[in-house]
Amino acid sequence: MTQLDQPVAPAGAARAGRSDAWLGLACGAGAALIWGVQAVVSRQSVADGLSAADVTVLRFIAAALVLLPFALTRVRPFPVGPIGWKRAIILTLLAGAPYSLVLVGGSAFAPALHTAVVTPGLIPVLAAGLAFVVLGERPPRRHLIGLGLIVAGVLIFAWQAFAGAPARDGAWRGDLLFVLAAVMWAAFGLLAKRWQADALGLTITICLLSVVTAPLLAVAVPLHMAGASLEALALQAIYQGVLVGVVSLFLYAKANAILGAARAALFLPLVPAVTAVASTVLLGEWPSGLEIAGMAVAMAGMTLALRPAPRR
Repeated sequence: MTQLDQPVAPAGAARAGRSDAWLGLACGAGAALIWGVQAVVSRQSVADGLSAADVTVLRFIAAALVLLPFALTRVRPFPVGPIGWKRAIILTLLAGAPYSLVLVGGSAFAPALHTAVVTPGLIPVLAAGLAFVVLGERPPRRHLIGLGLIVAGVLIFAWQAFAGAPARDGAWRGDLLFVLAAVMWAAFGLLAKRWQADALGLTITICLLSVVTAPLLAVAVPLHMAGASLEALALQAIYQGVLVGVVSLFLYAKANAILGAARAALFLPLVPAVTAVASTVLLGEWPSGLEIAGMAVAMAGMTLALRPAPRR
């Protein structure tokens, strides 16, 4: 067959392919935008007088109300699905209400940008470490370099907090909670992959099981919702519950389906940059020069570590 004889894709198909690619990029960017602003919204909850328990209750009640119709039609057996009660409870403890308590709790001590650098940065590092220890999976050399850059970047970024700099007094407490959140999410990711849990079904299950803990939190921890404004409650319920808990999941899943898992993951390094801009504009929290340098190194490491290995 000569070059002239080769089949040519119809113009409509080419346009459809480009349209799908742009849709995938838009969905990935949308998910990164929602996750980037999430740290700012969590930090705002502290200013509004809400505790981590308040935000957790609002988040999962709002998400469960949106996801319940899907749960009734998609999750069989209800509400845990095919993974069963034991595995569902374990995964909920790692990525449900306890995870939210730890992550939002850190926002009471550290600026919003710390949430977006420490936790997302360390998740791929800890996930790779757990995969190596438990499964014997060794990442390629280029990914190891990226993981090393992430660790270096996070250490540079958090140096002032742990050195007791006056501008970051007490922030080390929040950073330690963010490290714990990264450990929990990395373990969750490893187990979810090992148990072959469906992403959407698992999200629904975690939301529903986390709602059960709301009365327990109300008894164990004093809630401050009664003293907060309706606007503050609505912000946390809508943003944390609907946008983060439902919309961002859909957008990232759509980007994953169109672009592939490897390319979709490359939107994750955008999260710290979005948070840096949003926290400065909305909260007036200016990062120091050392934090900007550490964030840049960590973002470069994330890009390198998450980038797919070249095909041979």
